Amino acid sequence: MPNNNRILAFSSSKSGDSSYLETALPHIKKFLGDKQLNIAFIPFASVDNNYEGYTAIVRSAFADLPHTIMMVQPENAKDIIEQADVVMVGGGNTFKLLYYIYYLKLLDIIRDKVNKGAPYVAWSAGSNIACPGIGTTNDMPVIEPKSFNALGFFPFQINPHYINLKIQGHNGETRDQRLEEFMQINPGISIMALPEGTAIKLDNTILTFIGDQPATLFYWDENAAIVTRKIMPDENISFLL
Repeated sequence: MPNNNRILAFSSSKSGDSSYLETALPHIKKFLGDKQLNIAFIPFASVDNNYEGYTAIVRSAFADLPHTIMMVQPENAKDIIEQADVVMVGGGNTFKLLYYIYYLKLLDIIRDKVNKGAPYVAWSAGSNIACPGIGTTNDMPVIEPKSFNALGFFPFQINPHYINLKIQGHNGETRDQRLEEFMQINPGISIMALPEGTAIKLDNTILTFIGDQPATLFYWDENAAIVTRKIMPDENISFLL
């Protein structure tokens, strides 16, 4: 991983009853600074294909920031991303997002842009694709991308919208059981399970957990057993790199 990567990956666009990106914006503002920047917004996770509407929601959320949101569309995707100062990827369905990134041949373009220093800001599905693959998304596989391999900015996986509830009388797997299934099939890979309203920030070689509640790290111990531990707000988690 290049040592100049700057990545801000949120679990979600909202937390509780907050407005769209309300809890994320203070962190985005600090992360990007006060200088006007051109942001390439990739809306392909939207299942209804209403990219104009999705981008309008994001622009409204960014109204008090100095940055310009440029909508990435299939016909202009490469040019917009290459011209931008920042790459931003919204949430929705991770399978559809990655499908179009492969279909439009954007994977290497995005990766190269970020590896050369452009900040990467994302939430939910956009955070999923910052990982080696999308095997820890919560989304339904509504469309089949060329590959499950993703951008690989992090050497571990993210599970967004993390919550682990056991409902009485329900015999399906809990979230923890699902994540442990992934780890059994993919030994050696850790998972950062991020509750809504939390994020991880990579600033060059420093990786920090951001939030007002703990996250859960799933990892392999020295006995090759799957274990978990709580990650506390503002904790340095650079050891995961």
